[in-house]
Amino acid sequence: MNHFKGKKPLQHLIDARLKGKMASEEIHGVELPGHINAAADAAKEAALIILLIWSLLGPKGHIFTLVFLSGWLIWKVGRSAILGFARLQRLHRVIEEERFEIEHHRPQEKEELTALYAAKGLTGKLLTEVIDVLMADDDRLLQVMLEEELGLSLEQIEHPLKQAAGVLVGVLGAFAILSFGLFVLPNFGPALCAFVVIALCAGTTAQLEKSSALPAIIWNLATAALAAGIVHFLAKMIFYENSLPL
Repeated sequence: MNHFKGKKPLQHLIDARLKGKMASEEIHGVELPGHINAAADAAKEAALIILLIWSLLGPKGHIFTLVFLSGWLIWKVGRSAILGFARLQRLHRVIEEERFEIEHHRPQEKEELTALYAAKGLTGKLLTEVIDVLMADDDRLLQVMLEEELGLSLEQIEHPLKQAAGVLVGVLGAFAILSFGLFVLPNFGPALCAFVVIALCAGTTAQLEKSSALPAIIWNLATAALAAGIVHFLAKMIFYENSLPL
């Protein structure tokens, strides 16, 4: 009973499924492929950064914005890769733990597997035959336990560098659009282009998730506008009314 820690096999399976979900959870969510969500989030963040700097400094902050984004791009891409590799290590640890259980706790694993397939509706001779077939091959058993017990789908796990590449593409794409606003329409272009990038990313990801795009666009734009408004009015109140250099 040490393997189950005093719990019934079915409850142990529920706990294992929660453990697998935590280990496999994407940094950017599980609804979309990680690199797509990473690209959209990075593009929205780049747009928000330019919007906030523009709200704070106005047209005179364009050079500062470009310098800041250069460093932020390196950090964002590197952080995405680091978090991705950390997640991959968690998955490897979970896989090795499950492999150890198969090698050293086969009776308990068989009991878990029986409870799992019995919950799916298999009974009698058919249940026994299915369990015997799965228990006969350790590699197949490992895959089944990872997928059925822990809820992991190894085919959907993306390489960390793919997610980092998504971040890079997202930031560079946003930077290309925002550069137009910075240099062609310096008075209001940065804000306009930032809102365009945020709306495009929010609407695109919502459609890919088969959700309503309009609410996603409205909420993202409203949040960005609120953030920019707070920065602008705080800067005006603190710096301008006290005659402090900005």
